[in-house]
Amino acid sequence: MDHIPEVSFMDAEGLTVKMTEPAGDPNADAYTKFFMSHCCYDAIPTSSKLVIFDTTLQVKKAFFALVANGVRAAPLWDNKQQCFVGMLTITDFINILHRYYKSPMVQIYELEEHKIETWRAVYLQYSLTSLISITPESSLFNAIYSLLKNKIHRLPVIDPESGNVLHILTHKRILKFLHIFGSMIPKPRFLQKRIEEAEIGTFKSIATVQETATVYDALSIFVERRVSALPVVNAQGKVVALYSRFDVINLAAQKNYNNLNMTMQEAIEGRSCCIEGVLKCYPHETLEIIINRIAEAEVHRLVLVDKEDVVRGIISLSDLLQALVLTPAGIDALFS
Repeated sequence: MDHIPEVSFMDAEGLTVKMTEPAGDPNADAYTKFFMSHCCYDAIPTSSKLVIFDTTLQVKKAFFALVANGVRAAPLWDNKQQCFVGMLTITDFINILHRYYKSPMVQIYELEEHKIETWRAVYLQYSLTSLISITPESSLFNAIYSLLKNKIHRLPVIDPESGNVLHILTHKRILKFLHIFGSMIPKPRFLQKRIEEAEIGTFKSIATVQETATVYDALSIFVERRVSALPVVNAQGKVVALYSRFDVINLAAQKNYNNLNMTMQEAIEGRSCCIEGVLKCYPHETLEIIINRIAEAEVHRLVLVDKEDVVRGIISLSDLLQALVLTPAGIDALFS
């Protein structure tokens, strides 16, 4: 595969990416080129489910609808503006619970009565106001750059002519696309690096939660640390479970969101099926092993542990896409 001394693409800010000659490894930028040569439309599955909410829908009904349809987010349609204005995600559910929860004896009025537009009017005082999206013809490299730069997990693919949402791209979908269609790509040498030497992942100030802590404590960590999952540890510091943002939606499924004083142990034992388990990795394992494990299991992260099962780090899909695609293009640590 020939080297590209300079490749340019334009994002919303007119960013120019300059590809430089990789030092010592002719395939170091193989994944970068792969995603530059494929557009977002290529990654859209032939069959998938898309749920869209009107902003006048009650928040409670919207979250129940997410649960019923097994999706994690939905584009929001504003009938007055006649356009898509944002996304409703599990993060919104977490923020509402954390913001308004008082005690098991007090109903969360805002969750029961708020419309989506009411919640957005409150929340958007402290958040982004514009919908970040991408076109089907844009490269997957652009999509990865946008996801990591904006620290978002879902990127709507919108047809510029019709204005319709065609799909919602995620880190997981993009890595799966690479896993399925990238098998013939020459493998960069850095895939053989061990995790302990590759410096890919988060290894300091790891956000964890004790199994004796409450669900409200976990929500506080989600909000304050802006992490997507928490290793649940016992008194010895050993990881016993993983509690993700997606698990929180089970509180809506079980109509249990008014009892956030339950312990993490109780919450984990009460989880329904199809829950991510604790998928682990070890410092001596190679990056290639890690990528295959996370892609085949279709999870969002691995917990790095030592021989005693004590948490030593987290390796997420953002970490992997940064290392595989953006760093070889000279774009460093957008999501840190």
